[in-house]
Amino acid sequence: QVQLVESGGGSVQAGGSLRLSCTASGFTYKRRKCMGWFRQAPGKEREGVATVWIGVDTFYADSVKGRFTISQDNAKSTVYLQMNSLKPEDTAMYYCATELLTGTLCRPVPANFPTWGQGTQVTVSS
Repeated sequence: QVQLVESGGGSVQAGGSLRLSCTASGFTYKRRKCMGWFRQAPGKEREGVATVWIGVDTFYADSVKGRFTISQDNAKSTVYLQMNSLKPEDTAMYYCATELLTGTLCRPVPANFPTWGQGTQVTVSS
């Protein structure tokens, strides 16, 4: 059974940085595995942030492009989200997800990912 554990959240001031980690167990990191980061603010729907299609490409939502970077360490079965120049509107619970549904493209569409972590809170103050 695949399990995902996020960490690295916290409270920062606007302009600051955080690095989130998502460590996976129960499956093998390999080329073409798709991992995604998502976030959900109170009262809002869950939205996609970024995906890494291992060995193929990365994708970012327009709202974070140029500020966030997704990467992975296959040896540690961990995917990271480096978040720079944080804004108050980045405040949300951040989740990682995997096990992309067969036949779907590796893009941060929440409905295409059936396996989720428990989330880590990011709060950005102005």
